[in-house]
Amino acid sequence: MAELHAEQNEKAFQKQDAVFIGSSQRVLGKGKKLRFSKSVGLGFKTPKEAIEGSYIDKKCPFTGNVSIRGRILKGVVKTHKMQRTIIVRRDYLHYIKKYNRFEKRHRNVAAHISPCFRVNSGDSVVVGQCRPLSKTVRFNVLEVTAAGGGKKKGVKLFQKY
Repeated sequence: MAELHAEQNEKAFQKQDAVFIGSSQRVLGKGKKLRFSKSVGLGFKTPKEAIEGSYIDKKCPFTGNVSIRGRILKGVVKTHKMQRTIIVRRDYLHYIKKYNRFEKRHRNVAAHISPCFRVNSGDSVVVGQCRPLSKTVRFNVLEVTAAGGGKKKGVKLFQKY
């Protein structure tokens, strides 16, 4: 019962909706714990931490009640200062017909990040569209690729086109 309360750091009791806690000791015994996890599909693997971890997040696409549908976007993590939310910077080129050239533009997208991912500024992420999770958050992180190379001060945001 002690491990059941390990993730209780909110005012409301945290539990997974798909798991009935009362039957866990009778069916599984004392050592094992019951956990719900699913595959989001679209070729994305469920992280090991989502299957074996003990976190509880109802907005997680792997363990919660959120389905991924619509757009799949790539971007670079700009900030990760909020709890379970990151800002993803998406860079693109906009064509100016008058000058027959492109200009650099960007958009910031707020995305929910599950506790099964560890992320730093500069990491590349893949986000998938889901239902609105808050006023500004409509995307969920599906995959994280760590930024390679040494520690640089500036983050290279544009690749060679």
